[in-house]
Amino acid sequence: MNLNRLENLIGTSNVDKLKHLNILIIGLGGVGGYVVESLVRSGVRKFTLVDYDTIKPSNINRQIVVTRLNNNKYKTKEWKKRIKLINKEAKVNIINTKITEDNIELLFMENYDYIIDACDTVLVKISLIKECHKRNVKLISSMGMANKLDASKIQITTLDKTDYDPLAKKIRRAIRNKEIMKNVTVVSSTEKGLNTGMLASNAYVPAVGGLYITNHIINDIMNKKASE
Repeated sequence: MNLNRLENLIGTSNVDKLKHLNILIIGLGGVGGYVVESLVRSGVRKFTLVDYDTIKPSNINRQIVVTRLNNNKYKTKEWKKRIKLINKEAKVNIINTKITEDNIELLFMENYDYIIDACDTVLVKISLIKECHKRNVKLISSMGMANKLDASKIQITTLDKTDYDPLAKKIRRAIRNKEIMKNVTVVSSTEKGLNTGMLASNAYVPAVGGLYITNHIINDIMNKKASE
């Protein structure tokens, strides 16, 4: 896979670090899909993709793997095909299982450099935070991106600094431990969601959320702060 342009930007040694990362992504929707897309195009070659769902017609407005031809197909399998079309050397494991508090051990069958939480189940998010803290695994968790219109309000921060996010508020109440919360990286929006009375979304807010996660990973492996 030709990564000359990226090597010119961040250097060969950093591209090599990306190539050797082992990353698990749980949730392949609007946020998770753009994490996968941008990571594979950044040279990451080893993925574990976790999602039990199939593609629905309503996914097409925000999920990059979805086309008019792959309705009802498993997201994990469609993503594996797409990754291989981008980089044939990539190794992709898939877990087509609904993750719950009772089977979360499935996510820790091997060692990962990063776990990306882009799922939409609060209890699973809480369990992931606790397990990753206990195992000293780097976790990046996506907070709520639905009902948002202003992508400029998205930021990478830590869980303890998300007073404005309703989903994060639920998670903070469950975690309680401030020291843990200070060490949980999240992508979150400071925008107050629109009161639509239903789940609503667009193409660009979840996408930007996913790209912010990849931005964080690349800066992290370069030992740089995103603001530098």
